[in-house]
Amino acid sequence: MVSNSAKEVFIQGVTCDGKTFRPSDWAERLAGVLSQFRPGGAQPGSHLSYSPWCVPTTINGVKCVVLHRDLRDYDVMAWDFALNFARDNGLQVVEACLIPD
Repeated sequence: MVSNSAKEVFIQGVTCDGKTFRPSDWAERLAGVLSQFRPGGAQPGSHLSYSPWCVPTTINGVKCVVLHRDLRDYDVMAWDFALNFARDNGLQVVEACLIPD
């Protein structure tokens, strides 16, 4: 599904049959669940911001979650949770690189 050399993986809010995934806030929910996985570990108040390793975004009008490989290196179960979420919901997953604005 995802190569070991991928630096970033995009989970796209489009199912394999081309339908928009619902609910519309799925990306924020997934990133919220994974917010505790961050450099230095969970800190007081860290649940109030997203982890830099799991960021919700919108690309070309499509909701996405960008997973960074550092999440896998930090906690493979958290990485697997995110990818299994994508697989279980039939979401498209692509290896890519997010270029800052």
